[in-house]
Amino acid sequence: MTPASRKVAVVGVALADCGRVDDATPYALHAQAARRALADAGLDREVVDGFASAGLGTLAPVEVAEYLGLRPTWVDSTSVGGSTWEVMAAHAADAIARGHANAVLLVYGSTARADIRAGRRTGNLSFGARGPLQFEVPYGHTLIAKYAMAARRHMIEHGTTIEQLAEVAVQARANAALNPEAMFRDPITVDDVLAGPMIADPFTKLHCCIRSDGGAAVLLAAEEFVRDCRTAPVWVLGTGEHVSHAAMSEWPDFTTGPAAVSGRLAFERAGVRPEEIDFAEIYDAFTYMTLVTLEDLGFCGKGEGGAFVEKGRLLVRGGELPVNTDGGGLSAQHPGMRGLFLLVEAVRQLRGEGGERQVRGRRDGELPRLGVASATGGWFCSSGTVVLGRD
Repeated sequence: MTPASRKVAVVGVALADCGRVDDATPYALHAQAARRALADAGLDREVVDGFASAGLGTLAPVEVAEYLGLRPTWVDSTSVGGSTWEVMAAHAADAIARGHANAVLLVYGSTARADIRAGRRTGNLSFGARGPLQFEVPYGHTLIAKYAMAARRHMIEHGTTIEQLAEVAVQARANAALNPEAMFRDPITVDDVLAGPMIADPFTKLHCCIRSDGGAAVLLAAEEFVRDCRTAPVWVLGTGEHVSHAAMSEWPDFTTGPAAVSGRLAFERAGVRPEEIDFAEIYDAFTYMTLVTLEDLGFCGKGEGGAFVEKGRLLVRGGELPVNTDGGGLSAQHPGMRGLFLLVEAVRQLRGEGGERQVRGRRDGELPRLGVASATGGWFCSSGTVVLGRD
């Protein structure tokens, strides 16, 4: 067997404590998630020779690796916003396949909610005012406003309604109701979404993700390690990544996100079609992200996302394509860069560990065989998509 031919599996996944965590540091959440993921896999820490982390420390991920007692010989600190973890997973899978690493640990932790509550930081309206952003910030182009402008463009061009966007939040909450780890589980209606305080037109509060604390970890390993693992492998079948723009003025089409490229690449490399996918985990900092990413990934045509999300299609129970089965960033947890949580939930679903929210496959109600995790970073600036499958 040549190194380039090695198959790559996700062998361990875990969440740290999530939601309201007032008594932990981000480093502690990293460590908690990492320990749990290794325990989930049934592997010792000494097996890990690759490490990927972003968002914490002056020399991320050096500081986090030191905190965890790791001395990796392969490392990744890619930072492209919320899609960081899908992009890192792609890099890790490539490295393992070629023999540059055997087992790579991806870890994230954040106390975004607790820090604001304790006054250690304030909410950010913008990522900064240097470089290309200096031409937008003076005009009020906050992070939320950029997503809101894109949503309004889709509404104008394709007739998408605010009620259809609200349906994304309503169905995410219904899925969260089945998840005991979700931060918000009480049902909401379209009217509840529409009646909320306006944040950035057309987004009211419930169109926007929650702010939580939390952490997650994913362990990928070469196929020869699978026999020593406690859990069944979930194979990385195909990945794709794409960088679109930094300045809104350089984004050619507000109604098409970077997942249109990363998704196409991931599906092609996996050798599967969108219609074969049993469920999707999609980055949902705002309701529009879910809707347009469904179009970009090919689950419906361009401009058809509004009609697609109607009639409960995204629900775990009875939905044609269950989406964000844990409740997503809109209801479950969102401690910042949430992409790693998508991978954790996708793996749990493929293993059959979803509990009340377990998705069933397209044939005879068996466990799902194929899932996709697709994350977006910045303000649709980047995307990473990972297709996963089980034996």
